[in-house]
Amino acid sequence: MDKKNAVGRGHSRRDALKLFGMVGGSLALHGVLGGVPTFAWANTSPGWQASDMPSLTGKRMLVTGGSSGMGFEDALALSRAGAQVIIAARNSQRGAESIERIRAQVPDARLRFEQLDLADLASVRSLAQRLNAEGEVLDVLINNAAIMAPPQRGVSRDGFEMQLATNFLGHFALTGLLLPSLQKSADPRVVTLASIAVNRGSINFDDLQSQNNYNPYVAYAQSKLACLMMAFELQRRSLANDWGIRSVAAHPGVAVTELVERGPGLESEFAREWAKDRDVYHSAAQGALSSLFAATAAEAEGGRYYGPTGEEEKRGPLGLAKVPDAAADADAAARLWSVAERLTGVRYG
Repeated sequence: MDKKNAVGRGHSRRDALKLFGMVGGSLALHGVLGGVPTFAWANTSPGWQASDMPSLTGKRMLVTGGSSGMGFEDALALSRAGAQVIIAARNSQRGAESIERIRAQVPDARLRFEQLDLADLASVRSLAQRLNAEGEVLDVLINNAAIMAPPQRGVSRDGFEMQLATNFLGHFALTGLLLPSLQKSADPRVVTLASIAVNRGSINFDDLQSQNNYNPYVAYAQSKLACLMMAFELQRRSLANDWGIRSVAAHPGVAVTELVERGPGLESEFAREWAKDRDVYHSAAQGALSSLFAATAAEAEGGRYYGPTGEEEKRGPLGLAKVPDAAADADAAARLWSVAERLTGVRYG
């Protein structure tokens, strides 16, 4: 491997694990509402469960990565509540299987699968064009799909570092392109998934694509921090431009999903450390609660960040998540937004 892209170069194993709260570290304690930092955080609905969702009959919702993990749990819970759900993912076979699994539990579920590769902007544009051409309302977009910490630096079809492309740039483009369908809704929401890794993340504008130094965990934290900054900046721009979008961020804590298997791998040091506490982490269904709350609860506010409130937010009851200083930096978010517009060719509004 090229030395400049060596996994973990310049970072100790302990540093990598700190990104995910597996060893101690300090966290900022403030939230954001409508772009204005607030210094109070508390449980908003500590006992909230998926069964508390209102009826979603007549609502149309899209979940990226809805064929597995928390995306699947989102699609299942939304279907139970009566929503029409679009599962957007890469693998059509897995998509068909996920629809069968949901219909086995919710026989009258209104589901469909749409092909989407977030690491291919042509695929993102194609999906947006298909949905916008239908002329129907899109009430909620849940930007859920993600990849985590592949050992080797990958490059998307468009030439971007794979985690940045999939987790952030693809969702940035999809959200902007779907604005026409979202704005047909009386209460449009965009829910964007972040991660507890954002608490140790930073945006490296000088090496955004990790060309000079690729560390899989650092690149993951950057991509998820970018997602959180996007969620806050979208809320600010929605208010400033009267787009009517309620942009809400969420994170699952640490949930047992396929991310580790598909990313660093089950034989990695990260996976072995993660496995020590596997039994006490959230299930995928528990991890999905924060995004379901953000997508459906009347009290979920635009510009807020929701997640577990237990130890280091790895698990626990639902509440306001802690926002790191980097995510609350409006100037950096505006700069990142401009970079994303240039890289994707998508301009909002």
